[in-house]
Amino acid sequence: MSDTVHSVIVAIDGPSGTGKSSTSKAVAAKLGLSYLDTGAQYRAITWWMITNGIDVDDADAVADAAGKPVIVSGTDPSHPTITVDGLDASGPIRTQEVTSKVSAVSAVPEVRTRITGLQRSIAAAAPHGIVVEGRDIGTTVLPEADLKIFLTASPEARAARRAGELKGADVSATREALIKRDAADSTRKTSPLAKADDAVEVDTTELTLQQVIECVVTLVEEKRAAAK
Repeated sequence: MSDTVHSVIVAIDGPSGTGKSSTSKAVAAKLGLSYLDTGAQYRAITWWMITNGIDVDDADAVADAAGKPVIVSGTDPSHPTITVDGLDASGPIRTQEVTSKVSAVSAVPEVRTRITGLQRSIAAAAPHGIVVEGRDIGTTVLPEADLKIFLTASPEARAARRAGELKGADVSATREALIKRDAADSTRKTSPLAKADDAVEVDTTELTLQQVIECVVTLVEEKRAAAK
């Protein structure tokens, strides 16, 4: 193995609409790393709760059920997959119902403990390293990550991007939903959305996706070079 393939763990955090997923997947593919969308795992457990009739506003009921679903994440950046109890969940977890309830489920400590353990084991098993994206990766899940990046963007830019993804969505309504989700995720007691002290902040408001990808690839390559 040449030393250019230096195993590296990259944590990319930030709120919705900052380009986390697109950037993380592209960077992982470009550098031959595994990729993990941690938000999909929280969506998956939320979808399981809804499907199985668990009241997601009842934290005790959610906590009791947190260990039941079997969640498996595929880490190929060109084709990331997620299954719940053997079923492909990649479509169902993106519904508006799941989106509206994921913050409540994610705030339950037992859920975070379960999913965090899953995330750490996946990162540890990645052969050449991994890009892990989420909201608490650099602070809680992988505090020893080789490189931590925190993506930000203005609420307006994020709402426009997210509305573009959700064809025909109302931008102002999307903006309100994003701000509400940020508030919920930033103020929860367990592993809130926060920038790690040693994270590199990248404001994506005025950048194209390609520019963000190039910026992150450069940061990873610099980290790899320094590790040789």
